[in-house]
Amino acid sequence: FPEGGPKVRWRTSLGGGFAGPAVVKDRVYVTDRILAEGVENPANPFDRKTRVAGKERILCLSEKTGKLLWKHEYDCTYQLSYAAGPRATPVVHEGKVYALGAMGDLFCLDADNGKVIWSKNFVADFKAPVPLWGFAAHPLLDGDKLICLVGGKERIVVAFDKNTGAEKWHALSFPKEGAEIGYCPPMIYTLAGKRQLIIWHPESVNGLDPETGKVYWSEPFKVKANLTIPTPRLAGDMLFLTSFYDGALMLKFADDKPIVLWRGKVHSED
Repeated sequence: FPEGGPKVRWRTSLGGGFAGPAVVKDRVYVTDRILAEGVENPANPFDRKTRVAGKERILCLSEKTGKLLWKHEYDCTYQLSYAAGPRATPVVHEGKVYALGAMGDLFCLDADNGKVIWSKNFVADFKAPVPLWGFAAHPLLDGDKLICLVGGKERIVVAFDKNTGAEKWHALSFPKEGAEIGYCPPMIYTLAGKRQLIIWHPESVNGLDPETGKVYWSEPFKVKANLTIPTPRLAGDMLFLTSFYDGALMLKFADDKPIVLWRGKVHSED
């Protein structure tokens, strides 16, 4: 970098949020949140009881100038910990933008003009409880499917038709109603010679058929405070997972189902 840092080409003001931008061709897609007039976030960032009025926004900017080309905004009252804004980076593909908000608002928008093509709300449509830190697992696009970590009865994971929003399949459920889904995004890896959708939630790590949702295998891996966050990593025929409180897990694949190669024994903050 030159002395004084790199030259700023443009700067655009945004609201709060944790989601990264998606840059496609000459456009930047990013999400944020603005508070309602006269409203402030709770002084205690862990407060998830206070209802905080505001709007979430999906913005499209010019990559060259930072100029706002379009925006889609909607009322979204927050009731979660660290209520800054959306968490999940938008997915952009073939003229569509898929954006997931912190309170479970999923939108498919026209990438050119921001027009809503279809939408879902995980809480209203699937009775999914809002995770402590909000919905954070970004959707995964696979063929004609948009695969999302949703929650709710028998719907830990749902595959939507990417063009219409129709449900193509759903899978997995928690033993207790009201359990939270965690924050780990869905991933697809080739394991034991077949494509597998990896879903890691606070009760277990699971391998599914991406086309049908059929469960190939499930390995118990309970995680404290629902902190399934880091993306599972593939190394050859091994799958590595790690969590702040409950250590790490290494699975090895030779046949259809994995074996536990080793499991960490250290638990932090005991």
